[in-house]
Amino acid sequence: MKDSAFDRGAIVFDPRDGLVTAVVQDVADGRVLMVGHMDAEALEATLTTGEVHFHSRSRDRLWRKGETSGNVLRLRDLAVDCDGDAILVSAEPAGPTCHRGTRSCFDLPETAAVEPQGFAWLEALWSTVAERAASRPTGSYTAELLGRGVDAVGRKVTEEATEVLIAAKDDAVAEAGGADRATGRDALAGELADLLYHCLVLMAERDLAPAAVLAALRSRHRA
Repeated sequence: MKDSAFDRGAIVFDPRDGLVTAVVQDVADGRVLMVGHMDAEALEATLTTGEVHFHSRSRDRLWRKGETSGNVLRLRDLAVDCDGDAILVSAEPAGPTCHRGTRSCFDLPETAAVEPQGFAWLEALWSTVAERAASRPTGSYTAELLGRGVDAVGRKVTEEATEVLIAAKDDAVAEAGGADRATGRDALAGELADLLYHCLVLMAERDLAPAAVLAALRSRHRA
């Protein structure tokens, strides 16, 4: 488990039953997977084994999530809320979390399972870009590019977009010819990564928060 704001001494277990609410989210994208309850024993088992444990109220015993289904929750981080009466559990699920076979207990049974893509990591990348924009450290490519202004950053976005198109067309040719696409797919992923990064740098150069871009996407989705 990575370092976090978690402090087991800050947890306030309910004096009536010795439990605390535990909200589990997917570390990949923050999706809430389930809500359970932990007592001191379940918390200790979770920390010791690295797999999320709960106290089963119906069976009144320690319960390792996935002990029968195999769909365990691998612990990645823990945090306690401001009042100490709830725990946020960030975990990597090994399969569907809900007993109905859905990714989340809040999904409808007929909802098609969508593999989480880890978009939450883009927050870490944006934090790095924003920090470079603020501090402009010597030797940083991001800082150097930002220092050259909007034209330089914009040109890089255009160049990378062109490289994405070329890589995509190469992959399409390989697909049509029945050739091995592994190398081409890796190249396309790399070019798309470069494009995403330089788009974030352009946002930083123009002092445009990614949240504004996401808001635009959400508004179009609703429409």
